[in-house]
Amino acid sequence: MAIDRIFKDEASEEKGERARMASFVGAMAIADLVKTTLGPKGMDKILQSTGRGREVTVTNDGATILKSLHIDNPAAKVLVDLSKVQDDEVGDGTTSVVVLAGELLREAEKLVAVKIHPMTIISGFRMAAECARNALLEKVVDNKADSEKFRSDLLNIAMTTLSSKILSQDKEHFAKLAVDAVMRLKGSTNLESIQIIKKPGGSLMDSFLDEGFILDKKIGIGQPKRIENAKILVANTAMDTDKVKIYGARVRVDSMARVAQIETAEKEKMREKVQKIIGHGINCFVNRQLIYNFPEELFADAGILAIEHADFDGIERLALVTGGEIASTFDNPESVKLGQCDLIEEIMIGEDKLIHFSGVAMGQACTIVLRGASHHVLDEAERSLHDALCVLSQTVNDSRVLLGGGWPEMVMSKEVDALAKKTPGKKSLAIEAFSRALLAIPTIIADNAGLDSAELISQLRAEHQKEGCTAGIDVISGSVGDMAERGICEAFKVKQAVLLSSTEATEMILRVDEIITCAPRRREDRM
Repeated sequence: MAIDRIFKDEASEEKGERARMASFVGAMAIADLVKTTLGPKGMDKILQSTGRGREVTVTNDGATILKSLHIDNPAAKVLVDLSKVQDDEVGDGTTSVVVLAGELLREAEKLVAVKIHPMTIISGFRMAAECARNALLEKVVDNKADSEKFRSDLLNIAMTTLSSKILSQDKEHFAKLAVDAVMRLKGSTNLESIQIIKKPGGSLMDSFLDEGFILDKKIGIGQPKRIENAKILVANTAMDTDKVKIYGARVRVDSMARVAQIETAEKEKMREKVQKIIGHGINCFVNRQLIYNFPEELFADAGILAIEHADFDGIERLALVTGGEIASTFDNPESVKLGQCDLIEEIMIGEDKLIHFSGVAMGQACTIVLRGASHHVLDEAERSLHDALCVLSQTVNDSRVLLGGGWPEMVMSKEVDALAKKTPGKKSLAIEAFSRALLAIPTIIADNAGLDSAELISQLRAEHQKEGCTAGIDVISGSVGDMAERGICEAFKVKQAVLLSSTEATEMILRVDEIITCAPRRREDRM
């Protein structure tokens, strides 16, 4: 009996059929989980953490849902990673990518059941994916040259992205915000310079875009409330030295007068430091650490606005936006780059006071202030807006655009079907399966809207046999509608990423024929 004991006691292995079953089932379960969030009529999920405070997240973003799950099944983990990567790469399509991979696996499972080798299926899927991508490439529209049209494309893409999220009711408003913010970036995909501030209160419609920079801080006491032509020094330095900074240090003195001397010395040191800082010729000093009242007083006397404890994100962004650098030593003022802006003032949003920097050097920066009923609404609004911003910033670079609403899937499916009919051998079965999997996305969009998907998909298929057809599923009217008229667009880059990454993930899961689980480490008794 000693032969089959290669592994340690508690390690388990599953071979062949069982292993494949386990991966298929796990992956499909994950796909079914996020399936219902797809499309304009998709529902949201509430995720409750088991940690302290039992935080609740309400979301419909595939990546957010899957990130929060603790999963044991290895194949399901592949899908979770897939949606994470999609989120980092293009920002949107996180649900579609998982759903498509799940459907591909569902089709592959049927093929494996009729004794087709996984490698054959994989090579078929490979051909099909290539064919589908080319089908899309033939149909893309590129309006980069015509700025008016391009802007309306961007607006449509933003509205399409937002329509499946919580912001769908005010999508015109938010699409405009997102497009304005991204247009300011002038083609960089660095979303750092778009700052999103969430302030509970008001309604989602009260959200607005501000072209300056807003720091979530109050202005200190006795300091100027308004500065024009500000020169800003951004620093990360300790401004609280009126005690000895060495932990556990003892200072022995022979009289109280000496204590006073030490204190005066420290005060002088501080005063010197402040003098150095003022010597930069600035009128606004932003520090990351706290500023004690003594230096603060000195700054106020010099008429300098001192802001303390600006969180690190805020500081880095502020330095980026005003064109300054973060300084920590002040000995040679000529080498420090100061930030500049036209006006610093205090504004009120809801109950809170914030500091507003307007007329900043880097014209790309802007701040989006989100208002909403509660923190959950705001968090979800931020996620949705972030998706829209990502997609738009990618589209500004790669300006190819497709129609949405299940149209691209139908186009791909039609081409892939045609390829299957031309391909001899068992591969053709896999290619056909791929086209069925593509049809699943419009099917699910229709199902989520409570429509008769079988009826609608067959109508769509018939429509798509015509040349230059622009039909897709119009969930609002519950029928097949013209996507070009409805202005439902998607970015080509998102679709391409969905197609390629889900095919690759499927391929990876299909290649599995054995799952080995390690023995858990035992905890020795610490007695």
